[in-house]
Amino acid sequence: MERSRTFLRSLGLPSTDPGELPSSTKRFPDGAAYRVEIPSVEGVEAMEAVFGEADARGVTVHRVSQGSGGMLLTQTELTAMAALAEARGVELSLFARPVAGWDTGAASLAEGGGSMAAQARGTEQLVHVLADIRRSAEAGVRSVLVTDLGVLSVASRMRQAGELPADLQFKVSVQMGLSNPASIRIAEEHGADTYNVPTDLSLAQLAAVRAAIDVPIDIYVESPDDLGGFVRHFEIAEIVRVAAPVYLKFGLRNAPNIYPSGTHLTGTAVSLSRERVRRAEIGLETLARYAPDAVASTLPADDLAVPNTTAVTESTRSTP
Repeated sequence: MERSRTFLRSLGLPSTDPGELPSSTKRFPDGAAYRVEIPSVEGVEAMEAVFGEADARGVTVHRVSQGSGGMLLTQTELTAMAALAEARGVELSLFARPVAGWDTGAASLAEGGGSMAAQARGTEQLVHVLADIRRSAEAGVRSVLVTDLGVLSVASRMRQAGELPADLQFKVSVQMGLSNPASIRIAEEHGADTYNVPTDLSLAQLAAVRAAIDVPIDIYVESPDDLGGFVRHFEIAEIVRVAAPVYLKFGLRNAPNIYPSGTHLTGTAVSLSRERVRRAEIGLETLARYAPDAVASTLPADDLAVPNTTAVTESTRSTP
């Protein structure tokens, strides 16, 4: 094993998960160690609920993300969500869909097939996901959630070639599933701007990942039931210390999975969104108690992928 550890060191990768957890010296460009993300904000009403609850509770929300995908938003809804986020200087990240779990193939539904569900299946679905990314970008959205490494690689090249906006950011979803420093570095090398690690990584494993990559790490402080249902509030100070810069994600245990969402689930989506902000308030109170010197970004933050609706063309605005 020592020969393998030596070779890892030659690649600039950690050769072990550290026993003594080092403090990360990396930060967001503004010098902050952490930001707050509210996930599963499914639609305009849910976004309005998040912002209203955040104002009432004094919680600064830096990013909202959505899981049903831009493809399940009407053009009016897509534009409205982009405008709401832009007005507050908040990042809006929309899932890039469809993926295999919503396709007609059966393998992702089979026992043992879960790892396939978040992958783009075949060339046609790859094209469909790229088309969804393009549509979101044309509406002014500047952050998309990607689950498939091939999608990430091609979309990153499209960004470099000017086929997608240069300021579009790729937020890698927890569903990509890469779990060690070497594999997560591959995602970074292929264009990931932030990486959502699996929900169950230990503090030592998080520290090892941080040593290998520079992009911000997205970490569920509380994860949905279908992602483990972990509640890690008392670890939040150590998460920030060893893994900064981090987006602290406040999911919700004991809550229904509402993907794909729609107007038939608006009431549920709104209620869940409000509770996620409440959970964020609890988490931030815990962080302030155990790490009072930890610094959060203030809004506006120049590197946040805030929507840019002024870049939307008139033809896109008029699309029915």
